Amino acid sequence: MILVTGGAGFIGSVIVWALNQRGIDDIIIVDHLGSGEKWKNLTGLRYADYCEKSDFLSYLDKGAFDSHKFEAVLHLGACSSTTESDASYLIKNNFEFSKALALWAVANRARFIYASSAATYGDGEHGFDDDADGIAKLTPLNMYGYSKQMFDLWLKHRGLLDRCVGIKFFNVFGPNEYHKGSMRSFILKAFEQINQTGEVKLFRSHREGYGDGEQLRDFIYVKDAAEMTLHFLDNQAGGLFNVATGIARNWNDLVKATFAAMGRPPRISYVDMPDSIRNQYQYYTCGNIEKIRKAGYTKPLFTLEQAVEDYVKNYLQTSSYLGS
Repeated sequence: MILVTGGAGFIGSVIVWALNQRGIDDIIIVDHLGSGEKWKNLTGLRYADYCEKSDFLSYLDKGAFDSHKFEAVLHLGACSSTTESDASYLIKNNFEFSKALALWAVANRARFIYASSAATYGDGEHGFDDDADGIAKLTPLNMYGYSKQMFDLWLKHRGLLDRCVGIKFFNVFGPNEYHKGSMRSFILKAFEQINQTGEVKLFRSHREGYGDGEQLRDFIYVKDAAEMTLHFLDNQAGGLFNVATGIARNWNDLVKATFAAMGRPPRISYVDMPDSIRNQYQYYTCGNIEKIRKAGYTKPLFTLEQAVEDYVKNYLQTSSYLGS
């Protein structure tokens, strides 16, 4: 049996879908559905049981899952908002919950694979290498990134990091992110802008050396992110691993690919970046993926254009979910 926290969320639901593609449905999903439409991510998935996050730790304490033999715990659940300002909430949700679950997984000899984040790299001053020896030097730019950094460091200090797998997701996009509000990928936002106005607005550059819309990101399709994560069900490597493409592309490329997938000529305009985010804005991210390749992940990755085309034509234009 496999436990997936955040299994109704964006990346989590796609990982459950990918497990289903492998013929695996002996899955318990833990999440918080709330009053939104996140529940729709579950409709096409096969799983054995569902548990609300608020009840889960108490169930663990009471031994409700002691009769299950868990092969792995895939801990994808977290508050992922980079603008969340309630630090106490992030500590409780992203740090304390993760600690309790990690200790339980280790005690029950279950493979523990969890979502760290590329947000731990901050502005990239110390690079984007997934080397655990250098994580203490990293300075995240927001509290979300710091909550993930805290958990990485806690595992390392407890001597548990090499027995677990921490996945540092870069800019993931793709189906099943409809419910994420302001945290949805820019491809989905661009798709909506194009349908509504026929053009897309991008931020001007406020840094020398970068043209307007030429700020760079490592964009990775969620289907690749799921496959790279599940690689560690079969591979016993431990530590931190970037889940990225290893290629930085700019926002202009992303938007042009979206226009192309929609069969429309590109129309892009540029607006000033708000002062509130200007000093925290990242102009470059690119994940080094040599480590995961050395750990045996050899599958080819979607190019940006291939991924955007699949996302737009097979999901956004039909308002479809994976598995539905």
